[in-house]
Amino acid sequence: MASGVKVLIVEDEPHALMGLAELISGWGYRTETAHDGIEGWEKAMAWNPAIVVTDLKMPRLDGLGLLAKFAAEGSLASRTAVILLTAQGTIQTAVDAMKLGAYDYVLKPIDSPRLKNILANAARQRDTEIELEVARRRLRESGALGSMVGNSKAMREIFALIEQIAPSNVSVLITGESGTGKELVAQTLHDLSPRKPRPFVPVNCAAIPETLIESEIFGHEKGSFTGAVERRIGCFELAAGGTLLLDELAEMPVGTQAKLLRVLEERKLRRLGGRSEIDIDVRVLAATNREPDEAIEKGDLRSDLFYRLNVFHIHMPPLRTHLEDLPAMAEAMLEEMNQKHEKKVSGVAPSILDRMIAYHWPGNARELRNTIERAVILCPDGAPLDAGHLPPNFGKAQPLAPPVDDASLVPVRVGVTVDEAERLLIMRTLEATGQNKTRAAEILGVSLKTLHNKLKEYSQAKEQATA
Repeated sequence: MASGVKVLIVEDEPHALMGLAELISGWGYRTETAHDGIEGWEKAMAWNPAIVVTDLKMPRLDGLGLLAKFAAEGSLASRTAVILLTAQGTIQTAVDAMKLGAYDYVLKPIDSPRLKNILANAARQRDTEIELEVARRRLRESGALGSMVGNSKAMREIFALIEQIAPSNVSVLITGESGTGKELVAQTLHDLSPRKPRPFVPVNCAAIPETLIESEIFGHEKGSFTGAVERRIGCFELAAGGTLLLDELAEMPVGTQAKLLRVLEERKLRRLGGRSEIDIDVRVLAATNREPDEAIEKGDLRSDLFYRLNVFHIHMPPLRTHLEDLPAMAEAMLEEMNQKHEKKVSGVAPSILDRMIAYHWPGNARELRNTIERAVILCPDGAPLDAGHLPPNFGKAQPLAPPVDDASLVPVRVGVTVDEAERLLIMRTLEATGQNKTRAAEILGVSLKTLHNKLKEYSQAKEQATA
């Protein structure tokens, strides 16, 4: 991490300056020295350091004056972290300086472990800012941000928001239909943050049985419940220092949501059966394919948890609403699948792109990815994807605007309750899909777990009515 990172040390006391230079060089940084703020500024302009460690009290130009020069030079300030060295009596001055843009401060006499940690964090932030600038240039040139691709207005607005919030630690709620790329948004937020070197841990709350979800997320101690034969580390601890994505948040049991809220507010957790609390340092992102307001109204999502996580909201649009992005997305996926399967498919034939753009993609980007992967596997090296590599009857099933007939209508008379109308819609959709629950859930815009729960409710109600 430290190798090659430039650190400028500004200190008017010669012995202290020499000692700091030796200490910081020993940690693997490239160092340069200056004896006061004026010399420090001149060397900063010429040497372009990533980090400046400066004493607060100096003749000619002190640490605050040097900080002010960096703040005035906006482009330089964005590339340089200024760390202040301060005596006990000037702590408040250093704290005030942080509000003006200083990265951090260290008390004299120097606490070496603290300084080493601050330098490492500042170097990591510098790397992230450089990576973000590269991403911005790539976005301007080709309409891509990380693994996300798109030049449409909707996607560019999403990219701009991701750029702004990725370096922070704020929680983000990501919504959108199944397959629109919500996990990819979360991965991009992680990759463009200072937490990138640490783990990114996605958890699908809908795929975990209700009896195990608390153990999966918070962990448990040996003997905490039947079958707990050993200690288990939960997802929060697995994501230590990194990012945790809680996917399908609205499918999490409400009781578990209450415990999650407490963890988010106190930044501490207790494993199931544990006696002590564990400090956590994790950025939490959440995703759902349901409308949050509806989930709250139905009691499936706690409003206080929603407001805690919804600091920023990113909504991923369905692919059918920004089909102008499909050619670029297809090319990016083709390149990815060539690498994954060690193939050399040369491109996508224009006639195939026309058919893809005419299709409505009910499975969104995930369906496009699966279609491209299948085609790449079938296509010989050196040739482009053509019609023979697409699934049979591609684009013919379920047209975007099907003709209206009696079989496609759900009869709902005036006076029918909302619950009964919902039941009728679910049962008619299952009939239309030949009892394919996965496909029916996609059409209805709910998770498979939610559909199973609804069918279980209907079955229990029928049994009670006939008892």
